Amino acid sequence: MSEHHVTIYISDGNPQCGKLIKQLDEWNVSYATKNVSHNRDYMKELQDIEIFGTPVTFVGEDQPAILGFQKNKIKYALGFGNNSYYSPFYEGYGE
Repeated sequence: MSEHHVTIYISDGNPQCGKLIKQLDEWNVSYATKNVSHNRDYMKELQDIEIFGTPVTFVGEDQPAILGFQKNKIKYALGFGNNSYYSPFYEGYGE
């Protein structure tokens, strides 16, 4: 399991949220889920930091939010693979 503290904000009916959860499970990353469809307080938490969509991933306390399902950016933030460079466009670039 991952040693990172990962929190993801998701919503019902968003296919990108499902892809994010599936990917984190494949990487054996433990995470806390905050579903904004079920709890309006979670939506307010995001709105307070001027984020208005899901999914949103937080890796650790000091890293910025990762908006959407950006597989390579999340992979980089988790420290998986070659961390010298990530590309949100090309899976496996630089590996």
